[in-house]
Amino acid sequence: MTHLLLRDRIGGDLVIEVAFTTSALDVSDHGSESTRGAALATVAKETGAAPVLMHQVHGADVVVVDDLPPISPPDCDALVTAQMGVALMARAADCVPVLIADPETGWIAAVHAGRPGLAQGVVPQALAQMRSMGANPQVAWLGPHVCGACYEVPEQLQTDVAAVVPQAKATTSWGTPSLDLGAGLHAQLAHDGVTDVRRVNICTRESQEWPSFRRDGERATRFAGVIWSHR
Repeated sequence: MTHLLLRDRIGGDLVIEVAFTTSALDVSDHGSESTRGAALATVAKETGAAPVLMHQVHGADVVVVDDLPPISPPDCDALVTAQMGVALMARAADCVPVLIADPETGWIAAVHAGRPGLAQGVVPQALAQMRSMGANPQVAWLGPHVCGACYEVPEQLQTDVAAVVPQAKATTSWGTPSLDLGAGLHAQLAHDGVTDVRRVNICTRESQEWPSFRRDGERATRFAGVIWSHR
């Protein structure tokens, strides 16, 4: 039984793979250390790579993983690396796990992008960091996340975010102000030259197969988007 779903792969001399963990694996900070450790061991087994988590803080900081995987998760919302055999992970339960790759140089990134991250530009920051290292990010994946028809927000909050990312403005299926995180992030990626954007059209709030804070509150676990490279 695999615990990695929605897998995608870019082949060549260097192979880049992405996947999303099932709800059977809880990689949240709220569960026990043993539960999370077992989940990470499963990810390591199924990817053949060493998993690296972030302590996600809803910001826009980017950390470069340029040595062995860090002993403890760094405080940030984006990880980038050119190391093979390292599985970068972005956790979510309504936010968007964004995975980014440059198949030519092997640079990859995992980004946690919720509403604050969208507004603060965490994805553009990750792209800028990759480019500063000589990469040319060409492909991105937007994982399962709460859709614009479900992500209700106060009107003023919608206005504030839409002032920065107009494409994120949306309306719920019941007619109230909302945000479409996926549309906003897609627009940011396209603006920064990433034209191959592969969106997973699954709403975490609507699908019981995925963790959702909006649906389950504090009981919600976390899944993760995972990206790794190998020869």
